[in-house]
Amino acid sequence: MTRIAVVLVAGLLSSAGYAAPSTGVVQPAPQVAAQDAPFLSIEGGEIRLSDWAGKSVLVVNTASMCAFTPQYDGLQALYDTYCERGLVVLAVPSNDFRQELGSAQEVREFCAINFDLDLPMTDLTAVRGPDAHPFYQWVKAETGYEPTWNFSKILVDGSGRVAGTWGPSVQPMGDELRAAVEATLP
Repeated sequence: MTRIAVVLVAGLLSSAGYAAPSTGVVQPAPQVAAQDAPFLSIEGGEIRLSDWAGKSVLVVNTASMCAFTPQYDGLQALYDTYCERGLVVLAVPSNDFRQELGSAQEVREFCAINFDLDLPMTDLTAVRGPDAHPFYQWVKAETGYEPTWNFSKILVDGSGRVAGTWGPSVQPMGDELRAAVEATLP
């Protein structure tokens, strides 16, 4: 069983009120794997990759005031094309490159008005350096990859492994990215 699946099952059991039998020994809280550390959702609550266990997830750091911002249309088209086969596209707004709006509310309104997105989106999140979200720290530790600019892309396959990384110039509906996505889908 993959680590993401184990975390998902443990979370489901504990949220349903099941607990491990008491041994009289205090057990430390289980560590959450870095690749499944929760993101804050732009809609409130949390998003975890294990929410989509068994699906491929394309994680894209985004920004509203960037020359690559029109890629939101391509990300939505990619999601619409492959969502029924098991692809999730997760937009991660970030101000690491100083091109994001000032608040999550402004980002949400901007995307709703200009792009009519219905793909999941996180709150503003650091993606580089020492303050990077644990998911991005995990990707860097596993692959050496770190976003170089807005709209960098990381594809995680259904078993929780990084299946590929791409810089911002790779188009969401381009042949290279579509072929990689298709290779991870059933």
